[in-house]
Amino acid sequence: MDGAPDRVGYITRLQSFSACHRLHSNHLSDEENRRVFGKCNNPNGHGHNYKVEVTVRGKIDRKTGMVMNLTDLKHYIEEAIMKPLDHKNLDKDVPYFADVVSTTENLAVFIWDSMAKLLPTNLLYEIKVHETDKNIVVYRGE
Repeated sequence: MDGAPDRVGYITRLQSFSACHRLHSNHLSDEENRRVFGKCNNPNGHGHNYKVEVTVRGKIDRKTGMVMNLTDLKHYIEEAIMKPLDHKNLDKDVPYFADVVSTTENLAVFIWDSMAKLLPTNLLYEIKVHETDKNIVVYRGE
């Protein structure tokens, strides 16, 4: 084992949550919002059953055989994703989206920032948000 190269592994955990939102920008007129966002600009909003993949990347510990403990990752996901987002109106219940359009791209950024605050430094690799089976956003902190 001594002298062997460090091995790098990736762990992905999948989490589902439900939330509603309305795509609407305060920087656009009502007409522009309707044109840009179409039916997703419905004043009453609409909902999704989101799926989020949280991927961490790190050295595989030689003693534990783990990149990180999955129990810890599950706890961080509960704090960063489930508590603030599940069964919420993103625009009204999550302060971040008061002035930020609640697109899936911005949702991925929000989740990244929330996870990065909890995880050990440089461990977070990727956030992948499935808004629908066909619409998926990937964010890697760039």
